[in-house]
Amino acid sequence: MKAFGFLSFGHYGAVPGSQTPDAASALKQAVDLSVAADEIGVNGAYFRVHHFERQQSSPVPLLSAIAARTQRIEAGTGVIDMRYENPLQLAEELASLDLLSDQRIAIGISRGSPETALRGYEAFGYTGTKDPRGADIARDKFATFLDAISGEGMVDADPQRTRPGTRLVVQPQAPGLRDRIWWGSATRETAEWTGKLGLNLMSSTLLTEANGASFADLQNEQIDRFRQAYAAAGHTGSPRVSVSRSIFPIMDERDAAYFGGREDVDQVGIIDGYRSTFGKTYADEPDKLIEQLRQDPAVMSADTLMLTIPNQLGVDCNLHVLQAFAEHVAPALGWRPNTDGPVQGERVDSLR
Repeated sequence: MKAFGFLSFGHYGAVPGSQTPDAASALKQAVDLSVAADEIGVNGAYFRVHHFERQQSSPVPLLSAIAARTQRIEAGTGVIDMRYENPLQLAEELASLDLLSDQRIAIGISRGSPETALRGYEAFGYTGTKDPRGADIARDKFATFLDAISGEGMVDADPQRTRPGTRLVVQPQAPGLRDRIWWGSATRETAEWTGKLGLNLMSSTLLTEANGASFADLQNEQIDRFRQAYAAAGHTGSPRVSVSRSIFPIMDERDAAYFGGREDVDQVGIIDGYRSTFGKTYADEPDKLIEQLRQDPAVMSADTLMLTIPNQLGVDCNLHVLQAFAEHVAPALGWRPNTDGPVQGERVDSLR
């Protein structure tokens, strides 16, 4: 494990015990936690994106604020729902963010997670999908987005103002931005598709597959397929792979009260019409966590581990979880505190 960070779902609401009663508190605490995490050497701060819900919905302002107040930590998403996005506007925004942050971003994008809204992307003006989940428009727009950030001409220039036949590119352009784009995958087939495109893989917090194998084994196969597809397509870059887990080192009585006693088994259920597998929660004393995580093949195969955090418990509680993991668990898995900036990928063969 080369890197670890936190993945926040960004929940807020005036419910008993919540430290994030409103959107302002959730946003400001996200920045504060990122600053504190940067100071202790955590590699990444990543945020889920949901629309029409009391969660983070428009990530670029948040990531910009984090980049402005930190020095090394990677700021990213897990994931942006492409169904809701204008691909050219997103290309402009992320290029600007990449330049402002000195390339400290990791942007996960996908079709999007199951949502409360019924075809909510249509309310944003994106219609015409033939798929009840909107996967077709998500991929079409993502292809346009990739062309835009790669410097492809996107519109004809006015011949009265420039040379006839000129195609204009989206501005600004951020060199190497494509290398910092990840696709969020919930299936083995989508992981292969991601590898063929030559992107990074952000394996989902759940897999929309269930064949009797454990979540970790399914995810490990997904990672293997991704790397094989990446190499077979002839890509020579350095792809990264992230997985997410709920991991809580039990350091004191408060930790035991908050996180102890959870059933440490995978769960299978129906979500968005798919029979799906959900990973288990790891909550134990640090030495036991180390052994448990060493037995998780996907964690050991990935280069980046995202710890899903209960953001509504506030900055102090979540920083305690991150610090306990950084001091007592992560070093035994190969991690060292971040002192130089974002993690660089390694060649496929060295990661397998």
